[in-house]
Amino acid sequence: MGGSHSRDGPDLSDSDKYTDEEEEDKQSQSEEEEYATPTRNPNPSPSASTPQSLDALDRKLKSLHLKYSNPISSPNPKSPNPNPSSPDAVKLYLHVGGSNPSARWVPSEKLTAFSFSRRGSSDEDDSDSSPNPNAPWCLVVGSKIRTPIGPALQLKSFPAQKRVDFVADGVWAIKFLHPQGYSFFFKQYQDCLFENTYGVEATQENRVKVYGKDFIGWAQPDAADDSIWEDAKESFGPNPAKKTPRSALSIESRELLEEFEEEAAAELGIQSLALGALDNSFLVGKAGIQVVKNFSHGVHGKGVAVKFSAPGSSNQNLFSTPKKALLMRAETNMLLMSPANEGKPHTTGVNQIDIETGRVVTQWKFEKDGADITMRDITNDSKGAQLDPSESTFLGLDDNRLCRWDMRDRHGIVQNLADSAADTPVLNWTQGHQFARGTNFQCFASTGDGSIVVGSIDGKIRLYSKSSMRMAKTAFPGLGSPITHVDVTYDGKWILGTTDTYLVLICTIFIDKDGKEKTGFGGRMGNRIAAPRLLKLTPLDSHLAGVNNKFRGGQFSWVTENGKQERHLVATVGKFSIIWNFEQVKKSNHECYLNQEGLKSCYCYKIIPKEESIVDSRFMHDKFAVTDSPEAPLVVATPMKVSSFSISSRRL
Repeated sequence: MGGSHSRDGPDLSDSDKYTDEEEEDKQSQSEEEEYATPTRNPNPSPSASTPQSLDALDRKLKSLHLKYSNPISSPNPKSPNPNPSSPDAVKLYLHVGGSNPSARWVPSEKLTAFSFSRRGSSDEDDSDSSPNPNAPWCLVVGSKIRTPIGPALQLKSFPAQKRVDFVADGVWAIKFLHPQGYSFFFKQYQDCLFENTYGVEATQENRVKVYGKDFIGWAQPDAADDSIWEDAKESFGPNPAKKTPRSALSIESRELLEEFEEEAAAELGIQSLALGALDNSFLVGKAGIQVVKNFSHGVHGKGVAVKFSAPGSSNQNLFSTPKKALLMRAETNMLLMSPANEGKPHTTGVNQIDIETGRVVTQWKFEKDGADITMRDITNDSKGAQLDPSESTFLGLDDNRLCRWDMRDRHGIVQNLADSAADTPVLNWTQGHQFARGTNFQCFASTGDGSIVVGSIDGKIRLYSKSSMRMAKTAFPGLGSPITHVDVTYDGKWILGTTDTYLVLICTIFIDKDGKEKTGFGGRMGNRIAAPRLLKLTPLDSHLAGVNNKFRGGQFSWVTENGKQERHLVATVGKFSIIWNFEQVKKSNHECYLNQEGLKSCYCYKIIPKEESIVDSRFMHDKFAVTDSPEAPLVVATPMKVSSFSISSRRL
């Protein structure tokens, strides 16, 4: 089973057959009604001359009384006679047919107008009402589109076609009749998006306040120092000393082959993956753990399933909703974290499982200064720490806490196993900081040397050195969306943050005053900070991913050695597992970035579709990459199945 490439659907056509043939309109009418509320087709007025100069355009816009605080377009979008010579004149198309070969764009409104309005997202005719200054900006197109402006629109621009695509209860495309209209739309859209996101007007002063003077490149990507992207090194070849054509390195030139598909135990219900770098990996479910064997072409069942059992525990729902499984001590032990309350990620302790026996050997409790506390996430001390047979510490994260826990007694004696709830041992808080308030931590990850990256609900990403958890060395500003998951390369040079609607790739490299290369984990980066790259789905793919089409669990491929470079990125979106070529994303001259305005976004990826929502997608350890493949196998889990995919050298 192979994957499919990213797709935008067929190109829009301006030929008469799409706009003037009544037979075509009748044929597509039923399909249009399935996706949008029916409305009468506008009756275009006779053509008029288009303004041919900036002065003419300026006079035209002034005559329309365009103001930022009012609806940004003068024609009534429900007018039956939009002016075809107006800069805001557009054609509106709807995509029908999904992923079928017969899928196509059909005209929804042959001539209409766009505007940006504060009148809300109601379908009611409020053309006579006054704009609400506190309401979010909305995009209005003709009589069919009225939707709040935000990342959920998944708006993608096509400058050469004077076109933008977006998602709003279906996949739509706007075709601009005039170049000036496209430019005007894009600038105003960016301003409205900024104001909706941060609650302040989109002025240069406010952008500096939001991003900070050191991150002005995030507000003005065209002015950013992009030298780090331009200097991105080739790192995907199986033999670094051997030059390999770029086309042979890209995942788009290779075929994804499904090697194994395993059905999980009927009662398991897979909730997460715990991949091992040694002999075994583990499928963690509601009722227990299923052990699978690691091979060079993926994971394969061993026929072993371990049900959870906790000696002396009266809590039968102890493992009802496992949130996180963490392998430790050369992968002979596992820490299992379950939420204390349904619907909330926080937990008051972790359960240590001996994998060989399948029994809970210790139920640990989180405590600081004699008081019970909670954690929302745990992770290993470093990228390769799970391979250390003597590992006894791990990292913990809560809304306003970042710390390291030790499973040994502070006097050097390992604590006794718990026989009852009264004897529950307490983990030792060995290092960390409890912040007063406001950090709103959500997720974190560690580098190969133990440095820590933390993502927050406000979108900020903070970097902490391995020696101090009190103050971040670097804090990247948020782009308006909460960071739900974060990962970092082994060398700490690249960070991948996950939001609901996109991934954000950040480079941490900078040159200090002595000319030495460092990362943001080890010092302040100053003002030579490159703007990030965004990894997105096309509007069509986002819509086809299913109802639960949020990005989840964006991760790099897995290496645990200095000198090795991660090759791919993977994330889960609804029923899709999405793979990006890391080297390709880093290229400053990548074709996706040509003619883009604002933060550059990459839309080149490979899709692995499944019939049900995907639980997790992860690459196996780099040691399982074979000689004829540039990458270790990818493991994709749904609630009842786990599949393995390898990347072959055969061309598509």
